[in-house]
Amino acid sequence: MAADALGPRRRTVSCGTVPLAVYEQGDPARPTVLLVHGYPDTHRVWDDVAAALADDHHVVRYDVRGAGGSGRPARRRDYRLELLADDLFAVAEAVSPGRPVHVVAHDWGSIQSWEAVTHPDGAGRIASYTTISGPCLDHVGHWIRHRLARPTPRHVAQLLGQLAHSWYIAAFHLPVLASAAWRHGLADRWDTVLRLAESVSPRPGHPQPTLAGDAVRGIDLYRANMLPRLLRPRPRHTTVPVQLIGLTRDHYVSPALAEGLERWVPNLWRRSVPATHWSALLEKGTTVARMVREFVARHEGRDTSAPLPRRADDRGPFTGRLAVVTGAGSGIGRATALAFAGQGADVALCDVDIDAAERTAELARALGATARAWLVDVSDGSAVDTFAADVTAEYGVPDIVVNNAGIGHSGAFLDTTDREWQRVLDVNLWGVIHGCRAFGGLMAERGEGGHIVNLASAAAYLPSKMLAAYATSKAAVFMLSECLRAEMAGFGVGVSAICPGIVNTNITRTTTFSGLDAAQEAARQKRVSGLYAKRNFPPEKVAEEILRAVAKDRAVVPVTFEAKAARLIGRLSPGLLRAAARLDIG
Repeated sequence: MAADALGPRRRTVSCGTVPLAVYEQGDPARPTVLLVHGYPDTHRVWDDVAAALADDHHVVRYDVRGAGGSGRPARRRDYRLELLADDLFAVAEAVSPGRPVHVVAHDWGSIQSWEAVTHPDGAGRIASYTTISGPCLDHVGHWIRHRLARPTPRHVAQLLGQLAHSWYIAAFHLPVLASAAWRHGLADRWDTVLRLAESVSPRPGHPQPTLAGDAVRGIDLYRANMLPRLLRPRPRHTTVPVQLIGLTRDHYVSPALAEGLERWVPNLWRRSVPATHWSALLEKGTTVARMVREFVARHEGRDTSAPLPRRADDRGPFTGRLAVVTGAGSGIGRATALAFAGQGADVALCDVDIDAAERTAELARALGATARAWLVDVSDGSAVDTFAADVTAEYGVPDIVVNNAGIGHSGAFLDTTDREWQRVLDVNLWGVIHGCRAFGGLMAERGEGGHIVNLASAAAYLPSKMLAAYATSKAAVFMLSECLRAEMAGFGVGVSAICPGIVNTNITRTTTFSGLDAAQEAARQKRVSGLYAKRNFPPEKVAEEILRAVAKDRAVVPVTFEAKAARLIGRLSPGLLRAAARLDIG
């Protein structure tokens, strides 16, 4: 049944003495998705999400008590969380009698929905719960207690960080000030606040015409609940499947608040959207709707084949994320794959040597990761496209892509043949282009952010007359990464260029040399490999820098001492590098 042509159908559901304005779209025979708005919004904040879901779901929204078209309690105590949970249960029973609903909530809607989800009756009435930017206050109370009891530098930083995010809560507890601000200017300028601070474009119907009154009354949500729950938190567990959608640019709820949530929610999945607090719904509503649709489908048993966000556990900081690594059969590729696996990620690997890639996958599985290897030549664009499609079909769109596959070549420009140029550029440059295009497009379309890592080299900015083709290919990767970083920022996807320097891998044993016969080339490979072995900088240290680049979203990462020194000298004295480029190295 298509979404209603004339808009949502309205009805009134009463809970005690409070009438609630309820809005329905879609076929009531379909799974019911119940959307709960936050402060100072009404049901209209869900317009985009509801429209995207109504074609194949029964979508229900309601104005919470005190907001929009719903009744207005006269007493502060009538905004307590247990009464708000009763409202949710009353609406759920009215619109979906005898059948559990799928709750999706944002901000204060999420806070009050946690009260229902963790209620003893919650598991029987709620089939799944998607929470966006609104934690359970009892969970937060325990979170604060744990950090005060163990005031490590990290815990103190988290407490101070969340305190900075939550400055407005203290203001809402001051008499007169907050309500006066809403009545005398803030409500009239709320669209400007959303545009400047939240990157939300103006739209009809939002902010709602009842904003000033809704906001003033909603202050009692904070005053009736915050201090009692944070100071005397209760243990609140639930068996309801929970999908936590974290907003990476949220100005009010820090990611740290969700740490340790598995203690209370064993059936927890984590996802993220590169969005601010309100832009998640008002600008990226279709992305949120897709996440909800996937979660509901799986828990309705309608689509058990589609990839689901990977379940959270305690394997490490990259738990629940999927990393793709090309050239994973040895060297930096293998070390990177195992580093991600050791930090909790699952890995999808490829290499032209399938036996070596399979061995890496076996080692990754020994670390607890899900891992699979593919035979792929990254210089073949159609093969990389097929690889990306296979990975996505089996595991979903990856969160991290490491374009590592590469080959070495040494030779002066005049000695390097067209065929040698073609081979180097096909693997080192086009291999990266193919990987960025195949997976980057999927990341952008998914709308959940991610990170692309491209292996460049210190040769990208350290010229040498003996590395014409190799250095050119890596300089192109370096600049491609910088350009792509600017483009992908709008999708919340970071891009890093890694410049290792001299690393002890087998690339030197397979490096080709212009103008040498087979015997001379073998001798040169042996000599260069010996020099790299004496330098003895292991690929595992490069892998550590790659994981750090992803975690901190670093743009350019010189790894070894010589890579860092060359980058610094190139900035301070480019002439010195040009002089060094004339030396017979390689």
